[in-house]
Amino acid sequence: MISIVNVSKSFGNNKAVNSLSLDIKNGEIFGLLGPNGAGKSTTLKMITGILKPDNGDVLIDGNSIVTNSIEAKMNFGFVPDSPNMFLGMTGENYLSFIASCYRIEKSKAMERAIELSKKFEIFDNLHEVIANYSHGMRQKLFICGSLLHNPNNWILDEPLTGLDPEAAFQVKNTMQEMANESKSILFSTHVLDVAERVCDRIGIIDKGQLLFVGTLEELREKQHEENTNLESLFLELTKND
Repeated sequence: MISIVNVSKSFGNNKAVNSLSLDIKNGEIFGLLGPNGAGKSTTLKMITGILKPDNGDVLIDGNSIVTNSIEAKMNFGFVPDSPNMFLGMTGENYLSFIASCYRIEKSKAMERAIELSKKFEIFDNLHEVIANYSHGMRQKLFICGSLLHNPNNWILDEPLTGLDPEAAFQVKNTMQEMANESKSILFSTHVLDVAERVCDRIGIIDKGQLLFVGTLEELREKQHEENTNLESLFLELTKND
């Protein structure tokens, strides 16, 4: 479970996230939606400890990302919005590095790496340097790395960008499998039809403020719009804001 407790973050005079509180429950797929610059990536970076909140805290399975960051980080896997890192490593070396960070026993790490890289169809490319990968292949590798330690919480920032249809299907299928195992999944996306199909609940953020949290049906009730798709509801809500 992920609990965001009254977190805020400013960059100069810009309040990127303003007093945000939100719970991502075990067994649910939660989509964080918002226009460009709404605060989605800043929120995910605070959750994962990349950015320190100006105030507030984030609890990952009860562990504070602020005061107990190592223990908190052991309990989630994270897919960043850009896979353009560790370019001098081979895919195999990258997965080995991630396994060591999470203290996974070597034989188990190798077994898991083979399983995931075959699932996302990059097994035959693991000996290659990441710099030579396409954007989509890098994204698949980072997805594999985020799942290597079989985390209780999976956090993804725009995970479907650049993926081919088969890989996108595998990501969505993996989300559902993890939710069925009572794990929590939090992802940001601009692809509203995907959010509409796969999310149990959504949160809509704009200008650092959380405008709505709940199910699609609850959003329809809030906007007094029956049988309206998520895209129309999203545009109406953010336009009004």
